[in-house]
Amino acid sequence: MAVYQKSFRISTQGRCDVIDISGQVGKIVAGSGIRTGIANVSGRGSTLGVTTIEYESGCLSDLRRALEKIAPMNSDYAHNARWGDDNGYAHLRSALMGTAKSYPVEGGQLGLGTWQQVVLCDFDECARTREITVTVCGD
Repeated sequence: MAVYQKSFRISTQGRCDVIDISGQVGKIVAGSGIRTGIANVSGRGSTLGVTTIEYESGCLSDLRRALEKIAPMNSDYAHNARWGDDNGYAHLRSALMGTAKSYPVEGGQLGLGTWQQVVLCDFDECARTREITVTVCGD
């Protein structure tokens, strides 16, 4: 079994910025030379998430609204009191969504559905540069 790993960086705006990273992930998968296997997409940090969604304005709005109901930005978080910052919601959203997801590799390509895109969600309170690592395993 072969293993290929590559990272890339992306600038985000924070505050539930959702960015389609399917293209970058797909290029890494195609460049891996692996035809059949699995690709793991992992974001580094405890205030971001990796998931899939249909990347269109309605779905993105619905996702943001749902996250605001589950872990509102303006709630009283013990993390904020402990560290004197204001991003407890970001850590909670990250923990609930997860910072990594795995997807099939089929015919040397990222195996996604027609309306399925891989997205990075930056929940933190400010713009930053995020690092994403893609690990491809297979034959």
